Amino acid sequence: MSNPFVSGTSNSIASIINNNLPIYTEYAWDFANDRFIYNMGQHKIVTENEALKVWIYKTLKTERWHYLAYDNAYGIELEKFIGTHTNNSDSAGEIEQYIKEALLINPYIKSIDKIQAGVNDDKLSYAIYLTTIYGTLNVKSVNN
Repeated sequence: MSNPFVSGTSNSIASIINNNLPIYTEYAWDFANDRFIYNMGQHKIVTENEALKVWIYKTLKTERWHYLAYDNAYGIELEKFIGTHTNNSDSAGEIEQYIKEALLINPYIKSIDKIQAGVNDDKLSYAIYLTTIYGTLNVKSVNN
């Protein structure tokens, strides 16, 4: 199965264990319009925490086990919440655990420091505070 990282599968397990990771690289993403960013017809490339923001965004949008293009460890399991749970603090706590599981498979993410859930107009939103090998990173996510 395909590896969701742009750099492919060239990283050996030994280099990951030794934190000998190459600089994380990803295609730039326009979050407002949900599409790639191009520079003169070529994909724009971002690195380090900016690249991790793209990876996190796409991971949280991809349902685990639904797409053959991705490894089974990639994605999140949110489909079971759609139409079956109300958007409240109980389901928010459960979803937080799924967020942690989905994000911590990335060797560039050292820890999830805090996840804050909020409900506005029946939509759950999350502020995720994490530590990467590049420093701290804050990401906001909205689930419909």
